[in-house]
Amino acid sequence: MTLEIVTIPCRTDNYAFVLHDVATGQTALVDAPELAPIRVALERRGWALTDLLITHHHDDHVAAVDALRDLYAPRVIGAAADAHRLPRLDLQVRGGDSFALLGQTVAVIDVPGHTVGHLAYHMAAARAAFTADSLMAMGCGRLFEGTAAQMWDSLQRLRALPGDTLICSGHEYTAANARFAASLEPDRPALLARIAAIAADRAAGRFTVPSALTLEMATNPFLRADDPALAAAIGMAGASPLSVFTEIRRRKDSF
Repeated sequence: MTLEIVTIPCRTDNYAFVLHDVATGQTALVDAPELAPIRVALERRGWALTDLLITHHHDDHVAAVDALRDLYAPRVIGAAADAHRLPRLDLQVRGGDSFALLGQTVAVIDVPGHTVGHLAYHMAAARAAFTADSLMAMGCGRLFEGTAAQMWDSLQRLRALPGDTLICSGHEYTAANARFAASLEPDRPALLARIAAIAADRAAGRFTVPSALTLEMATNPFLRADDPALAAAIGMAGASPLSVFTEIRRRKDSF
């Protein structure tokens, strides 16, 4: 592999991701929350931005798109369905599409829920998926526009990716999400081990993003809405996975 992925902290708790292909010198960015840290990361490494991928329209993911376009003239890629509320797109894509990037194929996954036009990008050769505010470390995004059914369907699509996929999500919410997960299943060994690891990472100033899909599948309650053990733990034994998901999303909203 000649692809390097760099996690860039932005704003208070956002993440952007810079992808650099050593072989070609091309560089891509997923989401653009803030100009200064992204520009510093690029210039420190001597990289010029060639492509910019947008996951969804919220300002904390697109605020710096136009400034980066002015500086580097990258190809800007985003959802065709949201083109009316995104910065100007050079390539409009939909779920099920694929396109070439940095010598690899990127699969576009439709993941409505947080917003109705949210996309995720899967790079199989790099074993990475850029999920922003759909699947997050230990959680999922709030349902600002979509429905619980949409988000549960989206999470199942992401859960079907290979287990060694790195989930590159959009925020450092992991510790708070873990506290919520522990409120549902306080004695789950895998969860307790992850909480300890998260605490150690944050105490050392390390990011908790990206995270492995296998780890999310073992500890993220929003991926486990069809697990009878979780349903029983929250007093919903025998309930449908969608009902369980809807309930834990409701609880998280007021946690």
